[in-house]
Amino acid sequence: MIRDTIKAAQISSMKSGDKQRLAAVRLILAKIKDRDIELRTGAAPTDDDAMVIEVLQKMVKQRRESIQLFEQGGRPEKAEEEKAELAVIEDFLPQQLSETATKAAIEAIKAETGAGGLKDMGKVMAELKARHGSVLDMGKASGWVKQALA
Repeated sequence: MIRDTIKAAQISSMKSGDKQRLAAVRLILAKIKDRDIELRTGAAPTDDDAMVIEVLQKMVKQRRESIQLFEQGGRPEKAEEEKAELAVIEDFLPQQLSETATKAAIEAIKAETGAGGLKDMGKVMAELKARHGSVLDMGKASGWVKQALA
């Protein structure tokens, strides 16, 4: 399970004295714990790894946005901190589908659902997320779906 891998990384970071990695791993664990607390009020998650991946993907998206804003604001040192955190977070995510594999999956779903135009984008995106959500950057995939349906 990914959660166990992250906890093991925390221990190894403590032992090795890698303070920057340790801080990022602790941040990840805190976000996962926050999500666990949120989910206590609802139904229990059916797949822990899927929930952890969702949290990690959200963190990656936030870091990428922060990096862009820091670079635009002339704060390269802050952008470097965010890039370091981003690298640690991405270590725990499963290997993402390549652009060609993603486009092939989009074409397959487009053919299966009979999608013919942009009005069917929601249907294609929903199916793409259901099948490949844990190994896709949905932001990039959205642009490719739009291209395929245009």
